[in-house]
Amino acid sequence: MNIKEKVAYVQGLTNGMDINGETREGRLMLNVVDLLDDMADVIESVRSQHDDLEVYVESIDEDLTQLEDDFYDIDTVEMEDDFADEDEEGIDFVEVECPSCHEAVHFEENLLHDDGEVEITCPNCGGTVYDSELEMTEPAHIAGTRHPGL
Repeated sequence: MNIKEKVAYVQGLTNGMDINGETREGRLMLNVVDLLDDMADVIESVRSQHDDLEVYVESIDEDLTQLEDDFYDIDTVEMEDDFADEDEEGIDFVEVECPSCHEAVHFEENLLHDDGEVEITCPNCGGTVYDSELEMTEPAHIAGTRHPGL
């Protein structure tokens, strides 16, 4: 039985006992039962609000986790490995011709293998050069080339 059901049971008992408000004890008993009923209403309201807040906080937590995953997409271990490879071997770059302005665009090859959504735009015209959601022709490699500005 929940708290509202228990209060209803006590109210039924007081009605069955023919307790009236004419005596001091009767008034006390009826006021206590009314107080219990009011308290049960407040407790049920607080429980309902608590459940709503719990769902809302879980939703915020999921959204925050998604934002953190999107913002901090680079794994720190992979990042440290990338810097170690850069110092030892250099960085492999890809050259792609922009379909809009036909300028050569260079970017790191590892972006081609990224599991996330990747879109690379031309710095000259702003057109899309590479989109991981679309198929692309095989880019030319510029293997081992170091470009400190890129």
